[in-house]
Amino acid sequence: MILPKVRDPRFITLRRGGTLTDADHRLLALWAATCAEHVLELFEAVQPLDPRPRQAIQQIRAWTRGEITMTQSRAAGGHAMAAARVLSGAARHAAYAAGQAAVVAHVAAHELGAAAYAIKAVRAAAPEGEGELAGRLECRWQREQLPGQIRELVLEDQQLRNGICWSVFSD
Repeated sequence: MILPKVRDPRFITLRRGGTLTDADHRLLALWAATCAEHVLELFEAVQPLDPRPRQAIQQIRAWTRGEITMTQSRAAGGHAMAAARVLSGAARHAAYAAGQAAVVAHVAAHELGAAAYAIKAVRAAAPEGEGELAGRLECRWQREQLPGQIRELVLEDQQLRNGICWSVFSD
């Protein structure tokens, strides 16, 4: 579970009654794609012939450029998550990160899902006893990638939803 029961209006676009601008929605999507892409090799090392997670990341980037529709990006996200379901460990989490990134086009609040699954992937891939540290380092790296325009929004979102995101955003 990564989404709250009550949707935060800061992650709902202006045209749907929230306060999120289209520009910030695209930045959230690009940040989610960056987080997912950072761990994609953990999936591809296990499933080198399955293009679905990489395609999901490509699709969300295409959506931010206006080249495809929200529906196309969301569908790619579903395909990436289907690739995850048959796996376990780091590969599974990395595919879920890609899927979550692609569905940011549909629901902006999935941005945190992409980041959280990427952290889970790094934790799972770390040598025994080093998962927590690896996760904290990944979280720091992700935060360094945040564009200034959405930095405060995402950091506040991490504090608010950390509990439902497996507490991966704890410092």
